[in-house]
Amino acid sequence: MAKIAILGFGVVGSGAAEVLTHNLELIEKRIGQELTIKYILDLRDFPDSPFGHLVIHDFNTIVEDPEVSIVAEMMGGSHPAFEFSMACLKAGKSVVTSNKEVVANFGTELLKTAKQMGVRYLFEASVGGGIPVIRPIVNDLAANSIRSVSGILNGTTNYILTQMEASGADFVDALKDAQKKGYAEADPTADVEGIDAARKIVILAALAFGKLLDPNKIYAEGITKISRSDMKIARTLGYTVKLIAHSEKIDGKILAMVTPRLVPASNPLHSVSDVFNGVMLDTDMLGQAMFYGRGAGKLPTASAVVADIIDIAKSPEYDKSFPCLVTAEEDEIASLSEYSCPWLFVLDEKTDLPVTIKKSAVVDGKYAVITENILETEMQAFRATLGENLISAIRIFE
Repeated sequence: MAKIAILGFGVVGSGAAEVLTHNLELIEKRIGQELTIKYILDLRDFPDSPFGHLVIHDFNTIVEDPEVSIVAEMMGGSHPAFEFSMACLKAGKSVVTSNKEVVANFGTELLKTAKQMGVRYLFEASVGGGIPVIRPIVNDLAANSIRSVSGILNGTTNYILTQMEASGADFVDALKDAQKKGYAEADPTADVEGIDAARKIVILAALAFGKLLDPNKIYAEGITKISRSDMKIARTLGYTVKLIAHSEKIDGKILAMVTPRLVPASNPLHSVSDVFNGVMLDTDMLGQAMFYGRGAGKLPTASAVVADIIDIAKSPEYDKSFPCLVTAEEDEIASLSEYSCPWLFVLDEKTDLPVTIKKSAVVDGKYAVITENILETEMQAFRATLGENLISAIRIFE
């Protein structure tokens, strides 16, 4: 019998308990043994929950119980989630998590400890909610060299941008609507400033390229400066605005970034709307592969957590095929200045620009142009010459 403990009984934790109970017969058939939840750790009591009798408040009870072989960490935040996860691994217990902050900041240490202890540390639910993407990168695409990984990785910002485009709302009103519907937190900073997406893209980049970047040091730009006018101009030119997390190798170095982008209709990410997420991989053998689905939510994320639990219950010993990541050194990280892409420039007055113009339009008296690829270093100098004539400048993702 496999006995598990759940750390954190919030949205995802309670969802994992629900999935495990609702599909218990199916899960037990797939793992070939009985499975039960022995403990649920939380600061609160849940007297009205069917799982209330399992709630405990002392973490040591879990660490010291030899019967618990799998721990599902869904606490959120870095601390004490990291310390609890590390203690469980050192006690010979495998750990699964939906906590992208812990994986992005401490994944190297946790995977190293899992290897040393002969147990497993899995985190499918940390990126893309219920979308299977980590396991396919590690297993199904193992014969491929990944050239880039890109995606819409934050459902909150995608919902806000969708509402801005569909209804003509400005950012503030669209954010209020997202908060009213429970898609955005009271403090939405991590979402709207690109911090959440940055944590997720460094996880995907680490699996794609083998090195874990510091999520606090990559370039992350949110959507707070996107205006109704930007949305209208994008639509007029045949684009939509999305918050795109992107990673690729430039001259052997890893670049990761999060920025608002204009996405053309020809790109599969163009049609990813509302709270949905999409992840696109570009590989040398398969070419492009797209993963799409609900990137957040109680049951979608919980289903990914339970998938990891099933994986470990079937194969509890350390998996040598799973990447044991190492932290990227400074000389392995590409500078943003080395990156190039097309740009949208919105100008107050028509101006002759020293770049090739691919497309242009006049919208509400503003001059909008789509350029060819421009290096970031050239872009910064270019921006300075335009001065107050430049109303908006947004990168394009083709």
